[in-house]
Amino acid sequence: LIAMKKLCFIFLLTTWSAAFWAQQVQDSTKVEVLDEVLVRSVRVEADSPITHSNVSKEELQKRNLGQDIPILLNYQPSVVTTSDAGAGIGYTGIRIRGVDAQSTNITINGIPYNDQESLGTFWVNLPDFTSSVESLQIQRGVGTSTNGSGAFGASVNILTDAVSDSAYGEIANAFGSYNSRKHNVKFSTGKLNNHFELSGRLSQINSDGYVDRAFSDLKSYFIQGSYVSETSLIKAITFGGHERTYQAWYGLTIEELEEDRTQNPYEYDNEIDNYKQDHYQLHWNEKWSNYWSSNIGLNYTYGRGYFEQYREDDDVSTYNGIVIPDVDGGDTTDLIRRRWLDNDFYVVNASANYRKNEVNFQFGASISDYDGDHYGEVIWARSLSENAAIRDRYYEGNGRKKEFSIFAKSTYKLNDDLTLFGDLQLRNVSYKTKGITSDLVNMKIDENYNFFNPKAGLSYQLNDNNNLYFSYARGNREPSRSDFENNPNIKPEQLNDFELGWRLNKPGFGLSTNVYYMHYNEQLVMTGAIDDVGAPVRDNSGESYRLGLEVAADITLLKDLLYFQPNFTLSSNKNKEVFYVYDGTLTNFGETNLAFSPSLVSAANIVYNPAKNLSISFLQKYVGEQYMGNIDSEGSKLDAYYVADLNINYELKLKSVFKSIVFSALVNNIFDSEYVSNGYWYTYDDNWSDPNAITTIEGAGYYPQATRNFLVGATIKF
Repeated sequence: LIAMKKLCFIFLLTTWSAAFWAQQVQDSTKVEVLDEVLVRSVRVEADSPITHSNVSKEELQKRNLGQDIPILLNYQPSVVTTSDAGAGIGYTGIRIRGVDAQSTNITINGIPYNDQESLGTFWVNLPDFTSSVESLQIQRGVGTSTNGSGAFGASVNILTDAVSDSAYGEIANAFGSYNSRKHNVKFSTGKLNNHFELSGRLSQINSDGYVDRAFSDLKSYFIQGSYVSETSLIKAITFGGHERTYQAWYGLTIEELEEDRTQNPYEYDNEIDNYKQDHYQLHWNEKWSNYWSSNIGLNYTYGRGYFEQYREDDDVSTYNGIVIPDVDGGDTTDLIRRRWLDNDFYVVNASANYRKNEVNFQFGASISDYDGDHYGEVIWARSLSENAAIRDRYYEGNGRKKEFSIFAKSTYKLNDDLTLFGDLQLRNVSYKTKGITSDLVNMKIDENYNFFNPKAGLSYQLNDNNNLYFSYARGNREPSRSDFENNPNIKPEQLNDFELGWRLNKPGFGLSTNVYYMHYNEQLVMTGAIDDVGAPVRDNSGESYRLGLEVAADITLLKDLLYFQPNFTLSSNKNKEVFYVYDGTLTNFGETNLAFSPSLVSAANIVYNPAKNLSISFLQKYVGEQYMGNIDSEGSKLDAYYVADLNINYELKLKSVFKSIVFSALVNNIFDSEYVSNGYWYTYDDNWSDPNAITTIEGAGYYPQATRNFLVGATIKF
């Protein structure tokens, strides 16, 4: 409470003083179109008591030269991003308010995108998806009720391309450092007979990566057929991708980092991920009257692929009798293995909306069924067992996850100034597994969770320019498959989220500030370690909290010429009590910092428009120091870093052949900083021969990010 009072004082002092130099990104008033009904059930409006940011298609396209969506969101409030290969292409990650991607809810047109077992989001499976995004909204904290696993730091809901009235075509090409290149074609027929539209996109992205051999070979597609009338919108959408990426998740030791920060410990030429994912969606939006509208969404996702790995002198006992030791004795052999995933995911969403005068009421339900096979095969070995054959499976298991949720949410205007918000969600999750894991451990899970997630808030319009809000939200979330593998007694986590905010909106000037207090029970925190496929290891942490102040702003310094858009987050992120076995003794480390949770994250964008159709943006990012573990060990610390990018866009208008040509250039890390944005930390005990002298040894791995690099591109529109 004392800390809360202090931060509230800082909040008031900072917001009033910051009003002279900051302004929030304003939500433009639009005429609602039927396309937006796809995401209405999971989005909030500009004056709602939910902390959020809206990102438009135009904002994304300025830097859309092949990098993944997390990298393009790097300059949003409280966001920290990273890239395994170092250059933002391939495997990328995002943390919001210090919370990892496994605890960030992602939806595409209201359909859950998080992997149902790992709970993570793998943007590499949807390369160049930004080119098919109409808009997205980031809700920080628990946010409003959404479909899929709960949001424990943020949710990101994406709306794909809207129906185009006019026909168009686009050809885009981009090239850059590390032999990076992106090529795509995009088209729309426009409305045919004023009702039908067919649109699509094909993309290919390649990059050698900043890290040695960390190449990416990515292909994707997006096809949409639409029927639209004054009251109806029907969309059939299919999209997907095929990724081949060389592994770079092992990182570097501090010695390797200082020796050569681009080196990669993997040397086998096919140490790759090879994965395909196809999505099929059908949406029907209907406006039944001036007050009632509805949405039904159907989804089927098919994913399959493998991770191939060369293993030298590997223990034959972990391969279920398929391989035998080499002839020179011992119990090891050399082999190449593949670990496969093969899964099907079905979703049905339905929602209805009633809006009249002071009342805006929504209710709906979501049902999903996930069926995922896990198996491993040996595709080559120096010594096979007599009765074994290549591609015999040495482990095989299955995970089945079913979910049913219902929600009801309402906004009610008590008067012209005060608006109440309420949101209730019931969520049932059933998760069952069978078979054995890659460690040949029998994995039998049969868990059933019932979660009740209430949310409430109020918004007060002080005057035409000032809006105050307060909200409370509770979230509950189940563990992932790997959580169970690492700890069979893992518990679900619970979050109580309090948000207090002030929004100031004036022509050319405004400010958005909020204080948040997120109190966790059994938060699934990252321990710092990673498992044998690079996924973060998590465990329950008892009581913990995140207390922070966020300020997001936008100033028009010179109308149509110069803009300033800063944001920053000051936070305190703590485990209330941590017990950890160190030097052979269970030790109470007391209150410690949560892993991967810097206390200061800031960004700023200076936009200069010196001529018509020419825009120059100077983007800056600062991330404070952070620990990779939860015991505040100096060996687990990541240094603070500052990085800046320069983005230039120019549209050349043409009167014949083409409508225009858009030239884009992006210089990343213009000051050539050598920084590390992510890593892992682990411990192991040594000297077991003497129980009184057991010593804990610490180790760490680091993911270096690219030094100065560039991307340039041109988009021809016709």
